[in-house]
Amino acid sequence: MTGTADTGPKATDFAELTPRQVVAELDRYIIGQDKAKRAVAIALRNRWRRRNVSGELRDEILPNNIIMIGPTGVGKTEIARRLARLAGAPFVKVEASKFTEVGYVGRDVESMIRDLVEFAVNLVRTEREDECREIAAGRVEERLLDLLLPPVAGESSPGDADADGPRTFVVGTGGARVIEDDQPPDDSPEARRRRTREKLRGLLRAERLEDREVEIDVAESSMPVMDMSASGMEGLDWNFMEVLQDMLPKRSRRRTVTVAEARKYLLSEELDRLVDIDEVVDDALDRAETMGIIFLDELDKVATKSATGGPDVSREGVQRDLLPIVEGSTVQTKYGFVNTDHMLFIAAGAFHLSRPSDLIPELQGRFPIRVELTSLDENDFVRILLEPKNALLTQYQALVATEGATLELTRDAIEEVAKIAADVNSRVENIGARRLHTVLTTLLDDVLFGLPEEGAGETIHIDGNAVRERLAHIVEDDDLRRYIL
Repeated sequence: MTGTADTGPKATDFAELTPRQVVAELDRYIIGQDKAKRAVAIALRNRWRRRNVSGELRDEILPNNIIMIGPTGVGKTEIARRLARLAGAPFVKVEASKFTEVGYVGRDVESMIRDLVEFAVNLVRTEREDECREIAAGRVEERLLDLLLPPVAGESSPGDADADGPRTFVVGTGGARVIEDDQPPDDSPEARRRRTREKLRGLLRAERLEDREVEIDVAESSMPVMDMSASGMEGLDWNFMEVLQDMLPKRSRRRTVTVAEARKYLLSEELDRLVDIDEVVDDALDRAETMGIIFLDELDKVATKSATGGPDVSREGVQRDLLPIVEGSTVQTKYGFVNTDHMLFIAAGAFHLSRPSDLIPELQGRFPIRVELTSLDENDFVRILLEPKNALLTQYQALVATEGATLELTRDAIEEVAKIAADVNSRVENIGARRLHTVLTTLLDDVLFGLPEEGAGETIHIDGNAVRERLAHIVEDDDLRRYIL
């Protein structure tokens, strides 16, 4: 799972996501793999098309699930993850090899649907909180002012409600204050108190009171902590826990915290009040059912034709457990029942030792679209280092910049790094673009270790000769290459 960073358009922007636009957006992050990008772009657009089909035919149109075939490190996971962010859709990544057949110890396949729903709830809740954040921040400010300058007994807080009668805002050196119309400013206790409150408001907004201590009531759960990770406990309906929690008396304790800490807690409290959790759950369940994307990695690990005993029995059992989920079924979660008919499943695997045809026929039929991703070569590695929006070289330059230094790699240095990565992949184990991480980290080891004592404020220049000098002894030594690169 992944769920941050560039979130892309929201779900309501589906109409603007044409297949060409989807591919163009994916091109910003992923080099090559045009066939896979086209396949997922069409699958995403078909989801919007289905929602706009009228009548009973809409329910008959099922998603075109996809199997992506290719070695590790060529972009399978990244394509699915970027697609979900682009669509603002709930997304989870699971590994088929982690599941076991019902009756065996391990995760059951329905857990991925529960994970998807949990992600959807968090996604929708975050969106609603962002919409209410400004209102909540205003309320928190008033509550903090009440804590810093408690109201006098019998006097209502200015943040609670507006008093009757017209008011005029007066701004002076001490900040904004409010006086009644037709009444001159006075030095009564109420007026002085109001002026003090406005001064504190100005200090709060200037973040000059962050270390001041205040006392707040912190709610504590009276429920015992329960381990939900035990085998067989994931499938239980935990709604009864929420009912029991509502029945138990609420407890709170007084804590002394800084204004900065109090602001975080009070903001969370106000957002809880402003966001209707029932609406969040309803929207999340609908989004999970109609827009959810599940990336099922390592499907080849459970593909086998033999069933003579041992782990092969469980592998085929996992396939048979996956079948009703992919085919369309109803799964119970703690938020309610969820239908999987229109979820999009994207499976992936290297399929070195097996083939998609080794899957049970029923499961094969549920993945009608198959695309093969090509291995990455030296030219692809050069492009990966330079072109994507979040290029690996850009990431390392940003890390070095935090220490006050500038990292520069010449074109021949980049080409040499790409050549070494491609060479090591061909001679050891092909891990695709992930090899670039290893090569760059090894190349920059001295630089990253020496900062900030060495090189701060300087430009660190690396050319092709420097790359060859630093990595030649590793590349030429079979054992070093195998264990270091």
